Amino acid sequence: MLEKEKRQPDQVFSCTLIQTGDSAQRERYNRFVESSEKGNFSQLYEWGEIKEKTGWQAIRLLVDKAGVDLGAISILKRKIPKTNKSIFYAPRGPVTAINDYAVMEFLLEQVAEQAKKHNAIFLKIDPDVPKEETSYVDFFQAHGFVSADKGDGFEGTQPKFVFRLDIRPTIEELFANLHSKTRYNIRYARRKGVTVRHMNDKSELRDFYNILKETSERDGFLVRGYEYFSWIYDAMVDNGKAKFYLAEYEGAIISGTLAMYCGDKCWYLYGASSNRHRNVMPNYLLQWTMIEEAKERGCTVYDFRGVSGDISEDNPLYGLYRFKKGFNGTFTEYMGEYDLDYNPNWTKAYRRFEPLYSKAIRWFRKPGK
Repeated sequence: MLEKEKRQPDQVFSCTLIQTGDSAQRERYNRFVESSEKGNFSQLYEWGEIKEKTGWQAIRLLVDKAGVDLGAISILKRKIPKTNKSIFYAPRGPVTAINDYAVMEFLLEQVAEQAKKHNAIFLKIDPDVPKEETSYVDFFQAHGFVSADKGDGFEGTQPKFVFRLDIRPTIEELFANLHSKTRYNIRYARRKGVTVRHMNDKSELRDFYNILKETSERDGFLVRGYEYFSWIYDAMVDNGKAKFYLAEYEGAIISGTLAMYCGDKCWYLYGASSNRHRNVMPNYLLQWTMIEEAKERGCTVYDFRGVSGDISEDNPLYGLYRFKKGFNGTFTEYMGEYDLDYNPNWTKAYRRFEPLYSKAIRWFRKPGK
C-alpha cells in the first residue's frame, strides 16, 4: 500500500475550473485530454455537454505547473432527488500521466473542494487503467478509495472488460492476424456486394436508430432514446470526434456503427444490425472498415468496448465475445469502479436507495416501454 506522497516545494500546481462557453478554455482542456496516454472520449468537453442533456452537470478541472498542463478531470454531478446532496462520477477519469502521483494528489484535493461546494457525498471513478497497474490502484486505495464493483448497478459506468487492438502494425499484418473465419466473413461481405460508408447527413440518423431498436428488441438489451444519438451527432460528428458508419446491401441500409475518437484512440461505441440480410456478414466489414480508417487517421489503439468477464461458451454473451475476439484484440480487464466517500452516512443511505432507482430506470428503458 502506498503512503500519501508529500509534494516537494518545487511542485507548485495551479488548477483551472473550465468555464462553460469559454472556447479558449474548452480547446485547451480538450487538447490536453486528447494528447494524454490515458485520455478517453468520455473525458472530452463535448461528452460532458451530452451528459448535461440527460440530467448531469459537468464540472471540468485542469491542472498545470508553470503553464504546462499535467492533469484533467471531467466530473459529472447529479443531484439526489428531494435533497441538497449530489453524487460525483468521473467516467474514465482522472486523466494524468499514470505514475505522476503528485499531480493526481493535487487534482483529488481540487475535486474535494468542488465536492464541498456541491454537497457531493462521494466520487466514483473507473479509470482507463488495466488492473495490472497495481501501483496506480494502490495510490487510490491509500487515498481512501474503495472498490465498488457491483455489475451494472450504477448508471453510466464504463465496461470493466474490453477487447483492445494495437493497430500500429501495417494493415496487411493486421488483416493476416485476424481469425481465419473473420477474414473469410470480411471477404464474403465484399463478394456479396455489401458496401460501407459514412452517414451522409443527420437525416440518416433515424435509419440508424430504427435498426438499433430492432437490434435491442432481438437481443434483449436496453437502448437510449433517439434524442441521445442526435445529441452525440450534434456535439461530436462535425468536429471529428465521432463518426457514424452505415452498411448497405441491395440499396438498403442493413447495419450501422458509431465510432468515437480521442487523440490516437478509437472506440466502437454502438452497433446496430437489421434482422434482414444478416447472412451477408455486414458487421464484419463494418468493423474492418472502422479499423482501416482509424489507422489512416493516426490512431494506435482500436477499442471494441465491453464484453462479459465470463468467457465460458455457455454464457449468453459468448457470441459477442467470439465476434470481437476474431479481430485478435487483447482481452483487457480494467481496475474497475472505485469510490471515495465524502459523507459516509449519506453514502450508506444512497446505496440502499440506488438499486431501486437503477431498477426503475432499466424497466422504463426496456424495449417496447
